[in-house]
Amino acid sequence: MAITEGRNQRNHRLDAAAPTGAVTVPAPRAHSEAIPATTRPVRYVWAAARIAIGWVFLWAFLDKLFGWGFATPAAKAWINGGSPTTGFLKGTADHTFGGLFNTLAGQAWVDWLFMTGLAGIGAALILGVGMRIAATTGGLLLLMMWAAELPLTTNPFMDEHIVYAIVLAGLALAGAGTTLGLGKWWAATPLVRRLPILK
Repeated sequence: MAITEGRNQRNHRLDAAAPTGAVTVPAPRAHSEAIPATTRPVRYVWAAARIAIGWVFLWAFLDKLFGWGFATPAAKAWINGGSPTTGFLKGTADHTFGGLFNTLAGQAWVDWLFMTGLAGIGAALILGVGMRIAATTGGLLLLMMWAAELPLTTNPFMDEHIVYAIVLAGLALAGAGTTLGLGKWWAATPLVRRLPILK
């Protein structure tokens, strides 16, 4: 406290001694001071997070569509007649909401909704457009997948689905689509000007 008061008094004396019209140089910023959320490094970190999570969604879509052997074998690919939701939803039978999710497993409308969601959310995040809708729908999808796995086996309530959902909300609030993305162009289109929810 004494050091701070002494520094403030010294700065005040210097300011008072400066001739009229002189330019004063601000004191250097303390190392512990937070970096403003609008600086270039912060924007690029958000952009990197946006593209990374977008790729997680888009890759899940591609692997389930073509069965490239990472999470989905070729025989179970959607283009080969497999169901992209059956494996996960059938595996929830012993969980809290297993009865509900089991009834959805393998239904065509669920497969189409799930795959459309993965592709749309992934593409929107990578391109930096429609961030509000991508964050909302992506968050809902993640929360449903989280609920399907309750009770969790490694943590009382927290897992990667919740973390991703929180980051998606941050991406939308930070306007992360404008850096390394098409967010500025998208926001200026007549459609988005009429319907700002599409930003």
